[in-house]
Amino acid sequence: MKILVTCPPMLGMIDTFVPYAAEYGHELVPAKVTQTLSEDELVERLPHYDGWIIGDDPATRRVFEAGKAGRLKAAVKWGIGVDNVDFSACKDLDIPIINTPNMFGGEVADVAVGYVIGLARQLFFIDREIRTAHQWPKPPGMSLAGKRVGLIGFGDIGRSVAKRLLAFDMKIVAYDPGLQGDAGLTGVERADWPQRVDEADFLVFTCSLNVHNRHMLNADVLARTQPGVQVVNVARGPLIDEAALIAALLSGHVAAAGLDVFEMEPLPADSPLRAMPQCIFGSHNGSNTRDAVQRASYEALDKLFGFLEGLT
Repeated sequence: MKILVTCPPMLGMIDTFVPYAAEYGHELVPAKVTQTLSEDELVERLPHYDGWIIGDDPATRRVFEAGKAGRLKAAVKWGIGVDNVDFSACKDLDIPIINTPNMFGGEVADVAVGYVIGLARQLFFIDREIRTAHQWPKPPGMSLAGKRVGLIGFGDIGRSVAKRLLAFDMKIVAYDPGLQGDAGLTGVERADWPQRVDEADFLVFTCSLNVHNRHMLNADVLARTQPGVQVVNVARGPLIDEAALIAALLSGHVAAAGLDVFEMEPLPADSPLRAMPQCIFGSHNGSNTRDAVQRASYEALDKLFGFLEGLT
């Protein structure tokens, strides 16, 4: 059977997985894509495939209906986030689908901690000044010990972030309505969002996106934070009202931000964020290590093969 792959990290190592699929009698077809295919592109292409490994593409009802009208039999959402996938449409259309959770909590946590350190010590600003301006800057940094982190999301990634930041003697206030307790981590306190945001030196987002938390960091919440707060997002861009964050950065109320994700990806060329040297940006790449990609991709393939074999 033919399987369309639209997940960029998996596509970057596709030659590793083609022989594995062939052993099961399946053909992997890599899409030519930087971030996502459009809905129209998917409607045109998907009917020609039996399976689909989904990235962050718009996996809408319209797309699944087009696939079902053709050859599509099953799909797997590569990775953790599922906000782009209409699971109810799959249920209505009798298309088996699942994601691959708990695959790279450690990898994404490493990136989150890298942003925290980079912002606190202005490492990326210093690097850019040396490289592009031929300067030798020595800005005063922030010590991490004793600083408080508002950690939004306490699942696999969030707990991994907490473990790492606790090792720096930081204080953690975790927010997650779906989980109780401190996961056995001494030093983690719990609160309901947005309580205690005024105490946070950093706000670190690791939660999934859903209809209830879109723009959970907005102008009203930002106004409650202390001046100089720093924001890190390794989860999903729409968790943050980007226009409100930009305004807070321009005013100086938010000192800096480390963003691996954005409301629109790739980040538009005319985004005001690009002119803010105090910020650090990523390309929605937090999970992308060779080890993690192999782990998640084999998991996705095995789940998809199981679906396809069960339908033959």
